[in-house]
Amino acid sequence: MTGKLALQLGVALVALAAPIALSAQAAPAAAAPDAQHAAGDRAVMPLADGWRFRQDDRVTGAEASAFADADWATVSVPHSWNRVGVYGPATKGRINLPGVVNKVQGIGWYRLHFTPDARFTGKRVWLEFDAASRIASVWLNGRLLGEHKGGYSRFRLDATDALAKGGDNVLVVKTDNTKPAPGSSTADVLPLTGDFFVPGGLYRPVRLIATDPVHLDMLDAGGPGAYAHTRSIAGGAAQIDLSVKLKNDGARNQPTLMRATLRDADGKAAGTVERKLALRGGAAATLEASLAIPAAHLWQGVADPYLYRLSIELLGSDGRVLDRLDQPYGIREMVIDPERGFLLNGKPYALRGIGYHQDREDKGWATDASDVESDVRTMREMGVTSIRLTHYQHGQAIHDLADRYGLVLWDEIPLVSAWTLGPDKVATEGLRANARQQLTELVRQNENHASVAVWGISNEVDFGNSLPIFLTGSKGAPPDPLPLLREINATAKQLDPNRPTTLATCCEGRLFAPGVDVPVTAGVTDVSGANRYFGWYFGAPADLAGNLDGLRAKRPTQPLALTEYGAGGSTAIHTDNVLGGPVDSRGRSQPEEIEDWVHEQNLAVIATKPYLWATWLWAGFDFASTVRHEGDAEDINTKGLVNYDHRTRKDAYYLYKANWSAEPTVYVTGRHYQDRAYAATDVRVYSNAPSTTLSVNGVALGAKAYCPMHVCTWPNVRLKEGANDVRASGAFAGKSVEDAIAWQLSADAARVWRIDSGALVAAPGAAARYGSDAFFVGGQSGTTVKPADYGKPAQPAVIAGTPDSAIVATYREGDFHYRLPVPKSRYRVTLTFVEPAAAPGERVFDVLADDRPLLPGLDVAKAAGAPMTAVVRQVSVTTKGDMLDLWFKPGKGKAIVSAIDVAPLAR
Repeated sequence: MTGKLALQLGVALVALAAPIALSAQAAPAAAAPDAQHAAGDRAVMPLADGWRFRQDDRVTGAEASAFADADWATVSVPHSWNRVGVYGPATKGRINLPGVVNKVQGIGWYRLHFTPDARFTGKRVWLEFDAASRIASVWLNGRLLGEHKGGYSRFRLDATDALAKGGDNVLVVKTDNTKPAPGSSTADVLPLTGDFFVPGGLYRPVRLIATDPVHLDMLDAGGPGAYAHTRSIAGGAAQIDLSVKLKNDGARNQPTLMRATLRDADGKAAGTVERKLALRGGAAATLEASLAIPAAHLWQGVADPYLYRLSIELLGSDGRVLDRLDQPYGIREMVIDPERGFLLNGKPYALRGIGYHQDREDKGWATDASDVESDVRTMREMGVTSIRLTHYQHGQAIHDLADRYGLVLWDEIPLVSAWTLGPDKVATEGLRANARQQLTELVRQNENHASVAVWGISNEVDFGNSLPIFLTGSKGAPPDPLPLLREINATAKQLDPNRPTTLATCCEGRLFAPGVDVPVTAGVTDVSGANRYFGWYFGAPADLAGNLDGLRAKRPTQPLALTEYGAGGSTAIHTDNVLGGPVDSRGRSQPEEIEDWVHEQNLAVIATKPYLWATWLWAGFDFASTVRHEGDAEDINTKGLVNYDHRTRKDAYYLYKANWSAEPTVYVTGRHYQDRAYAATDVRVYSNAPSTTLSVNGVALGAKAYCPMHVCTWPNVRLKEGANDVRASGAFAGKSVEDAIAWQLSADAARVWRIDSGALVAAPGAAARYGSDAFFVGGQSGTTVKPADYGKPAQPAVIAGTPDSAIVATYREGDFHYRLPVPKSRYRVTLTFVEPAAAPGERVFDVLADDRPLLPGLDVAKAAGAPMTAVVRQVSVTTKGDMLDLWFKPGKGKAIVSAIDVAPLAR
C-alpha cells in the first residue's frame, strides 16, 4: 500500500441547470426540477401522480393490466407506506404521533395508468427508477420487464417492446422491504441488519425516457454512460480523459460522431474533442478521448466550487443530434496523505464532516430535492465541509448539491454489521453478487461527481464475537469478514482505479472482556476510518486519543480518519452536572447536556491529531431506528445535532458552528432547559469571539477571552425567583453579536436545594422536585437500578421506607463534599441513605457541616435493619458564609448518600 493516494476524478455527469461560479459566501442556485434530463434530444415523462397503492402481502394477480384497483389508495411518488419514530410529549415541536407510526415491512403494490405522447413514437423507451426499496419487480401492460434487488440505487429497464405508444399503459411495481431472515425474499439483499430502519416503496422519482436507437448506454448500471476523470492539473492546465459507451439498438449501421465540449460558467468553449466511428446495428462500443484545458479553473471545495459544463453529443451522418447529455464538470485533484491529511489541488483542506441519513420525521425516506437542500444549508451554516453518506447509496440530489456547494463526500454501500444469516459462516453467492451489484451501481452512478472522494465498502463488520444484541448470528466462532471485503475491494479498484477504497471499523484497539476477539479489517482498503464512541458506549472521552494513536502506530502508512463519534441527547431531558452519574447509552437518561460534553471532549482530542485525514461526527440529524428506545423517543437514534424534524437544533450544533464556521457565533446553551432546578448554575456559552461578556438579569458578570475550544463558562451564577434573562455578547471586529435566553425558577427551587445524589438525570419526586446530582467534589456515582440495554428497559429498584424509591435508588459514595452556594442563614438538612451491598459494620462514616460534626459514626446497614431500606436523618445547621460544605468523611469503607434536602428555617 502506498502512503499517498491521488484522487483525480473531476466530473459530475448529471445534467443540472446552468451552474454559477460561487464565492465562499454565495449560495448555489437551486437546480430545476427533474433537471438531470433537461438537456438533449430525449423525451422525458415524469411518472409522479395518480398511482394506486396497497400494502398487503396477500395480494395476487395485481400485475395483470385488468386487475381491479379502484379501492386502492391514490398516492404520488416519491412514496413510502412506512412512518417510524416518535418523540414523547415533552419534546417540543414533535411531528409524528403514535397513531401515524407504521413499521410494517413486506409487499407494497403500485399501479399507474399513463399515456405517452408522440415524442415516444419510433424511439427506444426506458423506465427509470431513482430507487425502490428494497426489491422491485416491474410489469408494463402485463409483461415482466425485470427485477432489481437493492433499495438505494437508480435502475433502468427497457420498455420499448411492451409500451403501447399513444394509448393507455398500465405500469405495475411490486416492492418488497421484508426484513431479511433465513429463507426470506430479501435474504441476499444488503443490508441484512443495521442501526437504522429500511422503509419500503417508490421513495424516489420514477420517469419514462425516450432516446434515439443510437444512444449513450442506458443500461450501464444506472450510470450516465459517459465517464471522465482529470488525469492531471499540472502547471494550471488540465488533462481530462473521457470514456463514452454507445449502443445502437437499431438494425442498420449508423456512422456516428461523438463530440465532447467543455464550457466555462459564461458558456465559452474551453475545449472540444471529436471521435468518429461506424456503429453497427445491434452493437455497442466504447470511445476513449481526452480534453486539454490550457488554463483550468479548479473546483476548490466550499471556497470556490467552480463547475464547468460538459456536453456529450452523438451525431448522425446528417448532423442530427441522436443523443446528448449536458452535465456539470468539476476539475480537481484530491490526495490523501498519512502525514498531511487530505489535500485538495495540492493544498491541505480540512474535512470537517457529519454522518447523514436520508430520512426525516414528516416524510420518512420519501423526501425531495428541496428537503435535501434544506439539510445541506443547515450543515453548511454549521461549517461542515464534508458529508459521510451513510450507510447506503444516497440519491442524486445530495451528490448534485455537494458538487455545487463544494462538499467532499464519502460514499458507501450497505454492507453493515452482518453479511450472513442464521448458521451460515460465509456469505452466500447471492449476497456476494448483490454486494458487487450495489457497488457497481454506486460507482457508475456517482464516479463523475467532483465531490466524491472515496468508496466505502463496509461499516462495522469487525464486531467479531462482541456482537451487539441487535445482530443475530450462529453460535461459536463468528463469520470472517475478510474474504468478502477483499473481493469487494478488488471490484471497487477495477471499477474506479482513481479513487481510494475505505471502510469504517468499530472495534480494533478497544478493551473488551476476556475471550472477546475482533478481526482486523482496516488493512483491506487504501484508507480507513474508525467509529469510536469513547465517553458514550465505553471508556472516557479522553481515551479516544490513545486509541487513535494506537491505530496509527499499527499502520503508519495508511491514512486514518475518525468516521463516527458522539453521544445521544434529548432536548426534553436535562442534567445539572454531566458528571453527576453514569451515561445511559441504551436507556432513557440521555440529557442534551451530556451530548454537549462528549462532543466538547472529543473535539478537543481531535484538535491534537493533525494526522487524521477527516472527521465525521455522528450524526447530523436524529434518524429512525427500531432497535432504539432511548431518551424521550421511540424508534429514534438521538445522536443527531438536529432533531428528527430537521429544524430543532440542539446545543451541540452551535459548538461546531463556533469552532468550524467563520461566521461570528455567540450561543448560550441550555435554552431547552428552561425550568431550572437550582438557584445557582454554571452558564456556558459557545463563542468564537475574541472576548465574550455575560449578564444575568442586567448584572454584568465579566468577560472571557479566547475560551478553550470556544466554550466559555461562568460558574455558580445566581438566579432569582421567576423569570431570568441570561444574555451573552461577543465583541468582533466592527460589530457585536448577542444571544439571550430566558430561564424560569420556581419559588420552591429558589429557596430549597434538593439533590438526587448519583443521578445524571433527577428522578421524579413523590412530593417535590429534585435536581440531578450537582455541587459535589469527589466521590463516585452508583445505582441500584439495572440499566437498560438494546430492547430491554431499565429494571428499577424497590426500596422500603420511602415514597421516593426512584430518587434514593442512586447514590454518591467515597470521600466527598457537597458545597452548596446558599446564602448565610439557618437550614434544615435532610439526608437519605440506602445501603446497596455492605453488611453492618462494613461501612461507617461521618457527616460534617462546615467541618462541624453532624452525624458521627453513621452505619446505614445497621440503622436500616434490612437490605434496601431507606434511612433518613434530619439536622439543623447555621452557615458561616455564603456556602454550606457538607463533608461525607469515610471511617471504614466508603461514605454514601442517596438524597439531600436543604431548606431554610425561619429565624
